[in-house]
Amino acid sequence: MRAAWPCAVCGAAGAAKYRCPRCAAAYCSVPCCRAHKERCTPEPERERSAAGEAFPGGANRAGQHAGESEELRGLLLNPHLRQLLLTVDQAEDKSSLMKKYMQEPLFVEFADCCLRIVEPPEKENILPE
Repeated sequence: MRAAWPCAVCGAAGAAKYRCPRCAAAYCSVPCCRAHKERCTPEPERERSAAGEAFPGGANRAGQHAGESEELRGLLLNPHLRQLLLTVDQAEDKSSLMKKYMQEPLFVEFADCCLRIVEPPEKENILPE
């Protein structure tokens, strides 16, 4: 079940379906999104991570590669996986839910794909043919 959040712009109770990517404010509609966008002040931590400063060593570059991964894009088109990810995002006990979902082959495939993007296999560990 989805948590009911009030819209940060118009205040409609339980109507917020979307979140601002810069500051995480919840809003309910396109007009509220536009109104929020005009006065959005991002949290300092989010702004630094968007600029790549919060992740020394190039972890932000891995995020850029994630957008280029056809395999990841294909997985994210799966409505079942998307529902699983939404459920984890909204869960209070994310750890327990992650353990449960790691039993699902689709979720494991998604996790493995993400790990290959963030930590590509080292060439030194590959035996020559």
